[in-house]
Amino acid sequence: MQPALSNGMPGDVLIVEDDPIIAIDFEDTILGFGVKTVRTAGGVVRALELIAEKTPDFALLDVGLLRGEKTFAIAERLNALEVAYVFITGYGADVRLRPEFADKPRLTKPCSTEALEAALRGWRGKQTE
Repeated sequence: MQPALSNGMPGDVLIVEDDPIIAIDFEDTILGFGVKTVRTAGGVVRALELIAEKTPDFALLDVGLLRGEKTFAIAERLNALEVAYVFITGYGADVRLRPEFADKPRLTKPCSTEALEAALRGWRGKQTE
């Protein structure tokens, strides 16, 4: 795991988002915050491969991906690695998370730049839960 940058941002962020336009927008915005590395995956398998290659410092997980895929397997892996993450959803408070993830932070798409920045600044490196 990379140390936090002097600006309080994580050094490496993984974005799991199936819409390439939204993923690029998140990536550009996050790089603008001063994050050193942003990696993206459009599905669960690719995201797990990226995590196996290098554990991220923080992740943004779109809850529902194409073909009914959910990012819960990724969240489980990140929990095991004690990596902080935020769920992102276009369904707002109506999105159904599994009970073990109900207390995890979430953002609603579209989210403001300020909300995204606050989520990244709120990371604490390894989770303490």
